[in-house]
Amino acid sequence: MRTVPKSIKHPDWSETGIPKGEQRLDRAKIDILDTKAQEAMRKVCKLAREVLDITAAEIRPGVTTDYLDEVCHNACVERNSYPSPLNYNKFPKSLCTSVNEVVCHGIPDQRVLLDGDILNLDISLYHEGYHADVNETYYVGDRAKADPDAVRIIETTRECLDKAIELVKPGTPFRDFGRVIEKHAKSKGCSVVATWGGHGINTEFHPPPWIPHYAKNKAVGVCKPGMTFTIEPILTLGKPREIYWPDNWTNVTADGKWTAQFEHTLLVTETGVEILTAANANSPGGPVPIPGTANGTGGVNGNSNA
Repeated sequence: MRTVPKSIKHPDWSETGIPKGEQRLDRAKIDILDTKAQEAMRKVCKLAREVLDITAAEIRPGVTTDYLDEVCHNACVERNSYPSPLNYNKFPKSLCTSVNEVVCHGIPDQRVLLDGDILNLDISLYHEGYHADVNETYYVGDRAKADPDAVRIIETTRECLDKAIELVKPGTPFRDFGRVIEKHAKSKGCSVVATWGGHGINTEFHPPPWIPHYAKNKAVGVCKPGMTFTIEPILTLGKPREIYWPDNWTNVTADGKWTAQFEHTLLVTETGVEILTAANANSPGGPVPIPGTANGTGGVNGNSNA
């Protein structure tokens, strides 16, 4: 594990690996953030986007995922931030790097990225007492030469997140997001990996609510102004069955088919949603057209959706 200067505020798991505050949470209570807390979330999420973009800019054939971990870690420290995954339940690195068939929580190592791979970078920051969470899936090498199935899984997943975000506003039930995500995924021949979902985020890394990404779920609760949570669908080209590698973190598809994931941290406003981790014009890895369609995927790239 890389080290973080003691001058930077650390979460409670930095020494023990145990998120004690998170374990004590009342899972029926969803935090409503006041104006000061919302500003703190805007700040940490802006930093998280910067770190994601800096790390993503280094993706190319021939680099290792451990090198990307180093880039991410240094970018966090430069922003007076602690990389939230570091030692969280003993996770040994500062970000998750999930390549091809890895569903999520891939551990950076000496694996060299190859032209044609796809790679998810999952970045989380802890800054001045608040967490941010954002991830995107990228093409390694020339995107214009990417395999059509790679394009289909990446762009469909990106679209699923966009379509779910369009629903976020006061009064929207949490269960509705999964219906929209699964419907669109199936329309493009993709499957939703139901094990993983979105979550609340603020002074704790994974507080309530839980946001399922599949249809006919039984999630309780509705969106209210001041809530902050993530939506982060994972889709696969094959069957949504997973297995773990012996490291007890790396989660992969049982059939070896490729997967993609996209995530934003969101703030429910009085009229809609603010995408706190929104991409900007200079962010790498934007959408490309899905083969066989006339247009690109578009996407929800702004900071609000009234």
